[in-house]
Amino acid sequence: MGIIGRFLKLPIYGGVATLGAHFIWTRHSTVEPLPTTDYLFTSPSYKKLNPDQNAVLSDVCIRRVPLSQIDPRLLEKKGKLVEAFCAGVWGGFGYDVQRKYMAKKYLNADTARTSLWSKNALVTSSYEVGTEITDHFKVLEKTDNRIIVRCGDTPSKTGVRESDGLFEMSVDVKKDQDVAVFYLKSVFFNGLSGPKEGPGPMPYHIELLHREYDKIWMESALRNVYA
Repeated sequence: MGIIGRFLKLPIYGGVATLGAHFIWTRHSTVEPLPTTDYLFTSPSYKKLNPDQNAVLSDVCIRRVPLSQIDPRLLEKKGKLVEAFCAGVWGGFGYDVQRKYMAKKYLNADTARTSLWSKNALVTSSYEVGTEITDHFKVLEKTDNRIIVRCGDTPSKTGVRESDGLFEMSVDVKKDQDVAVFYLKSVFFNGLSGPKEGPGPMPYHIELLHREYDKIWMESALRNVYA
């Protein structure tokens, strides 16, 4: 599926993901089907970008972390934890190969002004609505516990697209259980001409790589929230 499929073929899978250590390192993260009742499917953005309800590829990566392992400063004010988690997604090493790939292909005088590109900019941003990331992601929604970005193509293409999707980074702090539950939710689709039913827009082998990459991205992002 366009840029998403190309991401998943980059050299990161010749390194971390092909080693047995990958499965040990990511063993605490699980990838499950995203329930059709999830907010992403009822959000205004999804209805606008996939107006014909074309078939999707969707999943959610879940990771539970004890509150004792989280930087206590991020728990003092609502919204700070999800900001740090989001910053870890984009500014961490899990996105580094893709960031460099995107910069090589798409960084120019115009996109340098409109998008975040450097690791420092990505790890320090608060990801307000409208923030653009490496010319292929744009923040559409932000609350105290979720940040949703559009993915799949340049933000300059604002209409319904062939290569499209929504990606949510969210966290649920369960004080009664002394844990925070982190989520990476993905919904990919062809908004223009995709099928109404059946497989989503990615080949099965790319779907499998996406699931493993989700786990890498999760573990990388969490480094930005640990105490």
